[in-house]
Amino acid sequence: MSVNNYLPHVIVLPEDDDNRQLANGFTIGTHFQRRLQILPVAGGWLKVVRQFQQSHVNRMREFCERRFVLLLDFDGDEFQRRNDIEAEIPEDLRSRVFLLGVAKEPKDLRAESGQKLEAIGETLARECAENEAKFWNHPLLQHNELELERLRADVHPFLFS
Repeated sequence: MSVNNYLPHVIVLPEDDDNRQLANGFTIGTHFQRRLQILPVAGGWLKVVRQFQQSHVNRMREFCERRFVLLLDFDGDEFQRRNDIEAEIPEDLRSRVFLLGVAKEPKDLRAESGQKLEAIGETLARECAENEAKFWNHPLLQHNELELERLRADVHPFLFS
């Protein structure tokens, strides 16, 4: 089901299937009622950026209630990857675009936690809803702290109320 473009909503663009599984888990047990849409896998972090630029920038400008999550692997280079991607996001949209992901790859998080990716996504959603950060403080996720705070402040009123 697609989102209602005229109400506040979030679109998630996952880099790969592992990130898609995390995003799907985020929706388990929640009732987002056309407030969250997960797009098909982009196929790499550069393709996430390219697809966002080519297919979604103009639509974001058209629909001012749209937020966008670029869900990707940071491949062990969180600082540089974040800087590279942020440089590609138009200034007028930066406040509504969020970069989240695992410091290395989701399979590393799965291996360390002993949980399936969808179960991890479900836990992360529950923590967002309850304003907690226990699992979000995992060493492979803690680099998301500032972005998570920014995202929560923006989407909590319409996504988790």
